[in-house]
Amino acid sequence: MSTRKKMANAIRVLSMDAIEKAKSGHPGTPLGMADIAEVLWNDFMRHNPANPGWFNRDRFILSNGHGSMLLYSLLHLSGYDLTIEDIKQFRRLHSKTPGHPEHGLTPGVETTTGPLGQGLANAVGMALAEKMLAARFNRDGFNLVDHFTYVFAGDGCLMEGISHECCSLAGTLGLGKLILFYDDNGISIDGPVDAWFSDDTPKRFEAYGWHVVRDVDGHNPDAIKRAIIEARAQTLKPSIICCRTVIGCGAPNACGKASCHGAPLGQDEIAAARERLAWPYEPFVIPEDIYAGWDAREKGARMEQQWNEMLAAYRKSYPELALEFERRIAGKLPESFSGQAVEFIKDIEAAGRDMATRKASQEAIGRYASYLPELVGGSADLTSSNLTNWSGTRPVRPASDFDGNYVHYGVREFAMAAMMNGMALHGGFIPYGGTFLVFSDYARNAMRMSALMKLRVIYVLTHDSIGTGEDGPTHQPVEHIASLRLISGMSLWRPADAVETAVAWQAAIENENGPTCLILSRQTLPHIERQPEQMENIARGAYVLRDCQGRPEAIIIATGSEVGLALAAALELDRMGHPIRVVSMPSVDRFEAQDSEYRKAVLPSDVARRVVVEAGHTGCWHRYAGSRGRVIGIDSFGKSGPGNELFKHFGFEVQPIVDTVLKVIQGI
Repeated sequence: MSTRKKMANAIRVLSMDAIEKAKSGHPGTPLGMADIAEVLWNDFMRHNPANPGWFNRDRFILSNGHGSMLLYSLLHLSGYDLTIEDIKQFRRLHSKTPGHPEHGLTPGVETTTGPLGQGLANAVGMALAEKMLAARFNRDGFNLVDHFTYVFAGDGCLMEGISHECCSLAGTLGLGKLILFYDDNGISIDGPVDAWFSDDTPKRFEAYGWHVVRDVDGHNPDAIKRAIIEARAQTLKPSIICCRTVIGCGAPNACGKASCHGAPLGQDEIAAARERLAWPYEPFVIPEDIYAGWDAREKGARMEQQWNEMLAAYRKSYPELALEFERRIAGKLPESFSGQAVEFIKDIEAAGRDMATRKASQEAIGRYASYLPELVGGSADLTSSNLTNWSGTRPVRPASDFDGNYVHYGVREFAMAAMMNGMALHGGFIPYGGTFLVFSDYARNAMRMSALMKLRVIYVLTHDSIGTGEDGPTHQPVEHIASLRLISGMSLWRPADAVETAVAWQAAIENENGPTCLILSRQTLPHIERQPEQMENIARGAYVLRDCQGRPEAIIIATGSEVGLALAAALELDRMGHPIRVVSMPSVDRFEAQDSEYRKAVLPSDVARRVVVEAGHTGCWHRYAGSRGRVIGIDSFGKSGPGNELFKHFGFEVQPIVDTVLKVIQGI
């Protein structure tokens, strides 16, 4: 048996043993793709196991993340900080080897995968980021940014619609350093796929504009190597290497069957596989010569050292560019940014203009992007509606200009969100992307993954309510804000005017620990006058916008377009002799992160009569309204008609709010 086969078989046995010990897992992919992985990692991958974050490493994405033991085996064998004891703890609570790969938990895992197709879209985002950074910073003799993005994917990934979205765009953009390995084994959970997936995949990818390497024997190392060399030589198109494989290869009775996709092989089948693979060793035992063959630490350290020497020379030749490059790949904002943001917010307050918050967002983008070249925008074919562009927008253009700061994603909300995740993971950029709030449903799972991975990604979600008007209930979000607030780690802002919008943008940019949704109006909203203390407190998520003498009889809490109504209602109630406090709460999560003293000062517990006003689903607001309060919202779908008529129809006017507050005060 060749050394290569023995090294590939080390992946197979580690995967079988770990899955058997865990009594759960997916052996089919690790066994079926072991030969491909061995050639790629040992002959082509540029990486340093001692420093998984080395910036110019090749990125490897396991999009079919259920086959996680393939990746864990690769990381362990090549020398990452993933011990054999970690492998033995596969799928155990608090282990470094969870059921699906998780970014930030396991060294060497580039992205969290499992929801099929998203890893592929992440990889497209990474390849785009590589090309954009290279265009900005590389100079003759200094290829600082110069790496490949490799991704493994199976039939399931290519069945998911997101694969069409992202691969179509990757072909259009000509991302030549993206290489996809398609595990064409013809089997999914339900059995042979030809009854439900009969696409001509090579023709499909040729239609996208990809370079296609057909009919590669995924168990022949020489054929795999030739295919990779061919793909790497194609610099103007992404490449797909279509690998014919046998699922569960090496397990004599289970291979080729759906049963080995997602269940342990069992002790008898593992014993038979060991015999078939000529592997006489006990579980979790890898011979030293195999470990030595896999060990990539010395080679990786040498590659990184060569890159560091190039960077040192680059610093001498291009000192300012080098400082900017290192700042951006470290993910650090310029020291001057906070002060510049404060000045901008003061300018917005002084201007005192009425405007739609989507327009205010565009002005914020224009100012902040002028300070932050890493801020890269885009829209799902709604630029003129989302207002995600600005005077300094430079669109990325296929095969010609990648030194841009704006991506036209086309009508691809899901791919846009997942690609932005990939760009954020790659480093060097803070991505933001726009669509209508109602279409966040298309992107939701990728938005959830942004939060799960704690990525600094910004979602610009406009047309935030029934204010969308005549487009009707298909385009009027009702439950969307509430549902996005339920995503753990997702920050959400619904600003009331241009000032709150500017603060929200600053908060989103400075949020290093997760994504942010900016919920913005189509319609014009009035400017609100504030005192200096109120200006400072916007960033705390909620603040007292209007107060009264003494103890208020009730508190009105509002967000976004309803804050102006709340202020007008409080003024009317004051004329009637009812002292009212108005609280603007643009960000519930930011408010809940404040200390209890501040929260109690804004919403004192001894004022139990509260009314919450937001043009959306009421569910999440009852905890603030309490048992003695009311929520004015929308728990049905919207209707088609002019926005002002719809607000009247659904009770978003001053008098209905006044009437509701009076009922709350009276305990009715």
